[in-house]
Amino acid sequence: MTTPSIPGFTDHRVTVDDGVCLKAAVGGSGTPLVLLHGFPQTHLMWRHVAADLAADHTVICPDLRGYGASDKPAETGPGVYSKRTMARDVVRLAAALGHDRFTLAGHDRGALVAFRAAMDHPDAVARALFLDVLPTLDMWDALHGLDARVGFHLYLMAQAPGLPEKMIRGAAASFFGYFLDAWTKDPDALPAEIRAHYLAASADAVPSIVADYRASAGVDVDHDRADKENGNKLAMPVTVLQQDWGAALGYHAQGLWSAWADDLRHRTVSCGHFMAEEDPQLIAAEIRALTGR
Repeated sequence: MTTPSIPGFTDHRVTVDDGVCLKAAVGGSGTPLVLLHGFPQTHLMWRHVAADLAADHTVICPDLRGYGASDKPAETGPGVYSKRTMARDVVRLAAALGHDRFTLAGHDRGALVAFRAAMDHPDAVARALFLDVLPTLDMWDALHGLDARVGFHLYLMAQAPGLPEKMIRGAAASFFGYFLDAWTKDPDALPAEIRAHYLAASADAVPSIVADYRASAGVDVDHDRADKENGNKLAMPVTVLQQDWGAALGYHAQGLWSAWADDLRHRTVSCGHFMAEEDPQLIAAEIRALTGR
């Protein structure tokens, strides 16, 4: 099967850590912009948005550590897939491509990496956009009672190494395909070729995907809690776009995000979870509005 690509973009492989290279598609020219994908996807989730924004930005779309065509180091400790480590990867990737300061947008898992990059590297991240996510600490606090079943995968992949990987490997297409179906309001947004790519890439990355989620039930919470206790906030302009999960789960999303960012634009949107594919014009417009702030 031929791997899909973003027209006009060039693939790069960049070393960001000992024995770890990230694959990144790069295109366009102008103000640098880094776009981070979510689960269960690769950088190709940004294909429409990236092609649009390449008209006036240098757009960098990596596969995160552990995903897609990027390297997948073994989970030898909790830090290997911590968002702090994955955020450092992104900052090093951008620097290696000639950009010490950039706008950063992330969706789902990529938004958690983007959040940590913005917290840890405010000199590098000029502006930040987060799609359909809460910071890790708030995410766990928002899940309670029967309503928490919507996040069953979070609890499964939080378990000790062994069982989650075995269970998911045994039904990888069904497991990853469930989220592509359940979280999409417009199935046409994920054409067969793209869906097949996501399923194959995810099936090839089960241990590292589980390690990414396992970190979010441990070390990532520790990092968020330390920032909260120290009063640390995002120092740059921030835009957050979310579905109305708060109405379903009983939390006030804008209020939670306001505790982390003083310069915040929060918007509830009507498209499904895979926003960059379901409404790419909206996401491109929001990123342009953010870069103009």
